[in-house]
Amino acid sequence: MPLFRAFNRKIFNSVHVNNLIYNSCWEDPRLDRQALQLTPKDRLLMITSAGCNALDYALTGPAHIHAVDVNPRQNALLELKLAGIRALKFDDFFQFFGKGHHPECHALYHRRLRDSLPLKARAYWDRHLDYFNGQGIRKSFYFMGTAGFCAHLVNLYINHVVQLRSRIDALLASSTLSSQQDLYFDEVHQTFWKRWVAWLAGQNGTMYLLGVPQPQIDQIKRHYHSISVFIKGCLDAVFGYLPLADNYFWRVYLTGRYTRECCPEYLMPENFARLKSGLVDRISTHTCSVTEFLNRNPEPISRFVLLDHMDWLSTFGHHLLQEEWQAIVDHATPDSRIIWRSGGINIDYVDPVEVRLKGSRWWIGNLLSYRRELAAELYRRDRVHTYGSFYIADLKAT
Repeated sequence: MPLFRAFNRKIFNSVHVNNLIYNSCWEDPRLDRQALQLTPKDRLLMITSAGCNALDYALTGPAHIHAVDVNPRQNALLELKLAGIRALKFDDFFQFFGKGHHPECHALYHRRLRDSLPLKARAYWDRHLDYFNGQGIRKSFYFMGTAGFCAHLVNLYINHVVQLRSRIDALLASSTLSSQQDLYFDEVHQTFWKRWVAWLAGQNGTMYLLGVPQPQIDQIKRHYHSISVFIKGCLDAVFGYLPLADNYFWRVYLTGRYTRECCPEYLMPENFARLKSGLVDRISTHTCSVTEFLNRNPEPISRFVLLDHMDWLSTFGHHLLQEEWQAIVDHATPDSRIIWRSGGINIDYVDPVEVRLKGSRWWIGNLLSYRRELAAELYRRDRVHTYGSFYIADLKAT
C-alpha cells in the first residue's frame, strides 16, 4: 500500500508540475462573497487556480488580494488576464476569455500584452499562446490544459458517440427548472451514463487530470464508496435540481465558451470597466505555498480562501498542514475568516492540528468558530456542486 500511494503521488505530481491544470475556477464565487463578507479594509489570501475568482472578489473592493499558487502556470494565466484588462478593449478581452479564442491573438499579445507581463508569465505565454488561436482539434482555450483536455474528451463523447449535442444545448437553453429536469432525466441521463463511462470516471488517472489528488480521492471514497457514485450525484444535482440559466461553470466546459448572458462577473462590460479603472491593481500573484507566502509577508491577513488543498495534505503532508495552520494563526487578524472545501462530507483532519498561540498549545478546532448553518445553506446553492462539503470559520481572538 505505501508503494502504491508513492506511485500514485508520483503520477499526480508529474501531471501538476508540467501542466496548466485549471483554465477556469471550479468554485462558486457568489457563495464565497456571501461567506467572506469582504470590506474595503480586508486583505485576502487565496489560492490562484485560474484567477477568475480573484477578479470576482476584486469587484467588492477589498484592500488587496494576494493570489498564491505553487503552480507558476496558474499565476501566468491570472497575469495574462490582468494584462488584458489593463490593455485591451472589452470586445477583444471577451474574445480571448469569453469565446476562448481570438483570430488576432498573436498580434494583440505582442503589441499590447507581452511587455507588461512578469518574466515567467511572459516566457510561458511565448510558448503557449496558440491556446487562443482557435485552430486544431481543440479550438477553444477552455479545451486546453489538463481539465480542458478532459472537457474536450467529454464533448467528443457527447457529439460523436452518444450524439446528445442537441439535447445538451436544449438543457443549457431551458427557461424553467421543470423543463430542464424533464430533458435531463428523460432524455440525457441514461444515454450519457454508460457503464464504461462510470468506470472511466472513477479511475485515478482521470481524477489526476482534473486536479484531484490521491488523498482527496480517498476522502471521496470514504464517504461515497466510489468515485462514480459521487460524480453521478454531482451531475444529478447540477442538471436535475439547480437552474442552469446562470451556470457558467458547466456551460464553458460543455460548449468551450461563455455567453454574454452567462459568464463570470469579470466578463461583464460594466465589471470589466470597474476592474480597468483601478480595482485590478489590488491583485498580486505569488508563486509559492500558502505557508511560504505568509512567512515572507509581514502584513496581517483578514480573509483566507483555501479551496480544497487541505485534502491534498491530509494524508501524506500532515506536517505541512500543521505548518500552514501555524502560519495562518501567526498572521491572521483578530477578525479573520477562513473558507475551504473538501471532497469528503465531513472532515476530521483539521480540528486536531496542533498550533502554538501566545506561548500555549491549542487544537485548531478550539480556535475556530464554525458558521455551519451558513455553510450548509450556501452549499445547497452551489452551482458547481463537485465538492462534498463547504466550511466557513472565524478564528477566535484569545
